[in-house]
Amino acid sequence: MMGCWILNESVSIILGLSWLGVNLYLFIDTFHWYEEEESFLYTRVILGSTLAWARASAVCLNFNCMLILLPISRNLISFVRGTSICCRGPWRRQLDKNLKFHKLVAYGIAINATIHTVAHLCNLERYHWSQSAEAEGLLAALAKLGNSPNESYLNPIRTFHTNTITVSLTTIAGVTGLIISLTLILIMTSSTEFIRQVSYELFWYTHHVFIIFFISLAIHGAGRIVRGQTPESRLLHNVTFCRDHYAQWQTAAQCPMPQFSGKEPSAWKWVLGPVVLYACERIIRFWRSQQEVVITKVVSHPCGVLELHMKKRNFKMAPGQYVLIQCPSISWLEWHPFTLTSAPQEDFFSVHIREAGDWTEALCKAFGAGEQALKEPWSLPRLAVDGPFGTALTDVFHYPVSVCIAAGIGVTPFASLLKSIWYKCESHTQLKLSKVYFYWICRDPRAFEWFADLLLSLETLMSEQGKAHFLSYHIFLTSWDENQAVHIALHWDANIDVITGLKQKTFYGRPDWNHEFRQMAYTHPSSNIGVFFCGPKALSKTLQKMCRLYSSADPRGVHFYYNKESF
Repeated sequence: MMGCWILNESVSIILGLSWLGVNLYLFIDTFHWYEEEESFLYTRVILGSTLAWARASAVCLNFNCMLILLPISRNLISFVRGTSICCRGPWRRQLDKNLKFHKLVAYGIAINATIHTVAHLCNLERYHWSQSAEAEGLLAALAKLGNSPNESYLNPIRTFHTNTITVSLTTIAGVTGLIISLTLILIMTSSTEFIRQVSYELFWYTHHVFIIFFISLAIHGAGRIVRGQTPESRLLHNVTFCRDHYAQWQTAAQCPMPQFSGKEPSAWKWVLGPVVLYACERIIRFWRSQQEVVITKVVSHPCGVLELHMKKRNFKMAPGQYVLIQCPSISWLEWHPFTLTSAPQEDFFSVHIREAGDWTEALCKAFGAGEQALKEPWSLPRLAVDGPFGTALTDVFHYPVSVCIAAGIGVTPFASLLKSIWYKCESHTQLKLSKVYFYWICRDPRAFEWFADLLLSLETLMSEQGKAHFLSYHIFLTSWDENQAVHIALHWDANIDVITGLKQKTFYGRPDWNHEFRQMAYTHPSSNIGVFFCGPKALSKTLQKMCRLYSSADPRGVHFYYNKESF
């Protein structure tokens, strides 16, 4: 029962192998060229194979730097997602893995940068050693070039007494290389899951040193520290013959003194297009962020959840999308993603924000969350909103059967979806979607309060229209105290649930996913079922495993397509 999973994973594997294949091709091809190219024959006499290692890794580094900005260009991804002609089926779902690809490319940058750095450190030592008294023959002759008039040098280290560290810190290549290495280390170390959970602000700020990284990368090659024989010199100086007659270079007519020059920098050519594209992305986001946002309503919910209703000119959204929010009074640089909890049919858009970090705590405090009397609208801080942007959840209506699973505050994107379903059913809109399974797993009973009203109105409407079967919802409470347990037991036989006030009773404990997926596969034996999840990584892995396990190998059987909310 692995048919659809194999198809989806096959597309991911194809894309991953394509990226790896291009990297290997560029590395091998460049390595071979520098090992065989005659213009670098004399350079190889001094540096050996580390020349090829440095140059091959540099090309792969440029290639990956060209790709790194594309997965985080949110407007580009939203545009591609909306172009159904260009992006369908399994290929469309790869857009939801944009951050995974971003991380994969980042690892490629780190690996190639390490190889490049180590190779050049070896090159510096080889340049330095070639100036020693122990160097002899052709190696010594090449190292001494440039000491006489009308000679161009090959070795950037001019004497044996020169300190290689001094060279590293006084040349364009050395300084920019050091800056690139430091910024890369800073970005990579602050991107770990631990750092992002402990201090998202640290991750956010350090990630923006990528500007310094790209500027340094663009000018890194301007130092031209690795030099090769010029084309004009090769016409007069045949390296195959003259390499064995280096003692006669100044006297023999057929072997004039070889001339050298540095290779033109090329990194800027690789990254110019993506950098311009990303710059346009940021300009668009800046322009949209300057548009006025009117806060129409502020609601403080239990469990540290703040609900904001806002209006913005020409704001158009789809269920499941998210926006980026900035509060200048807290930070001018930080933008945080929040899924929209309103429906497209409403004349406002809303978000629910849970206190989960310094920035969100400061925002909730600024809006008076937890206080008995909320602040007047004129006293509220200004917000800037960018978006909306598309995510996997926008595909919910594309399946005949959809399974929506939320954990904790991960329920917010499904609020928009369920509201949209309510409006579509009220207006009798024909939907491809014929069945929705909704699961919500939460620890605190108070967290159900703000969402229960929506479920109750949806439950009532479906019952009135004779579509009670359309929505099956299952709410799981995973934590309760002794008093709550007694209260639940005393009212278990009531017509409505004591926690949510709904007809559907709350379950206590965690879902048996094997049972749930087995039952859905039995009920819909020949359907494509979209599974949409927003919540922790551990549960995501379990659900992905269930989708793989209960998808049929028969193309005519049931297929579960897993989609995870990520931004």
